[in-house]
Amino acid sequence: MSEPQWQKSSFSGSNEGGSCLELAMDAGVLRHLRESDAPESVLVVDAERLAVFLLATKTGEFDHITEASARRSQVSRLQA
Repeated sequence: MSEPQWQKSSFSGSNEGGSCLELAMDAGVLRHLRESDAPESVLVVDAERLAVFLLATKTGEFDHITEASARRSQVSRLQA
């Protein structure tokens, strides 16, 4: 199998060497995702499931996760 051709997210801008989301496609329906600062960890998912995940993310389906994390951070700072 040949090395995937990775594409950097347009939201990463010119952040060379920084933390960027990268995507690669294979000849079939699989998509490969990785963070540029941890290229050895690759998530492989089929295109349909990735599309569902991205739509859910864009519509705020997972916002409660980041909001809960932010609240925990605020509480930790107040207790320190």
